[in-house]
Amino acid sequence: MSIFKSSNPTLQEKTYQGTILEGMSTGEEMTITGTMNKFGVLMALMIASTLFAWGQYDKGSDPMPLMLTGVFGGLALALLMMFKKQWSAYIAPAYAILEGLFVGSISAMYNHAYPGLPTQAVALTLLVTLVMFLLYRYRIIKVTQKLRSIVTVATIAIGVFYMIQWITYLVMGSPIGSFTNAATPLGIGFSILVVGLAAFNLLLNFDTIEKGVELRAAKYMEWYSAFGLLVTIVWLYLELLRLLSKLQRN
Repeated sequence: MSIFKSSNPTLQEKTYQGTILEGMSTGEEMTITGTMNKFGVLMALMIASTLFAWGQYDKGSDPMPLMLTGVFGGLALALLMMFKKQWSAYIAPAYAILEGLFVGSISAMYNHAYPGLPTQAVALTLLVTLVMFLLYRYRIIKVTQKLRSIVTVATIAIGVFYMIQWITYLVMGSPIGSFTNAATPLGIGFSILVVGLAAFNLLLNFDTIEKGVELRAAKYMEWYSAFGLLVTIVWLYLELLRLLSKLQRN
């Protein structure tokens, strides 16, 4: 089933293996409507948590505890969910809440430095998501195996690069490839590239969810698939924040 080769690690072929026959045998199959409903729940929980974290920042609280709780707590739950997909109905909502703590804290910090920037990033995230959905829905861009391979390799490369940057920052106090954070033509170009990559991941996510429905994956995969889509949209939002901040400084 090579159709499941998504660059999002939460939405790959092995993710759905072992769930398809389960859905067929129980009569509880994954549906697109069910997946979107679950995604709506996760978004609502994340937004509520985001507003809470933002409010704490505005009250003068140190944002780092909530940010670190969101990052490491969310990572732990994401890893657990990848191994225990059957628990997704319970873990995914908890993940969304923790993700909101991180998103709210960092958004408040950006808003303090660049008033109104997060609102612009949210609007652009919604616009990009809608455009990519329409491009997928009307098959203007077809998700071929070649496209999957290119997006997958590029996403892995960016992920490795970000990890190296983070490690070198912790060890040396200065990240390798710091040009990516600068408000220079090269830094802005890098952000545009990553934003585009995140957008193309949405195409792969939409296709993977659709194929999961066609093959009657188990009902609990609705929660897991909604979680995977949330991960990509949050990534897109954060990259747009970085891009817009560079444009403000340029």
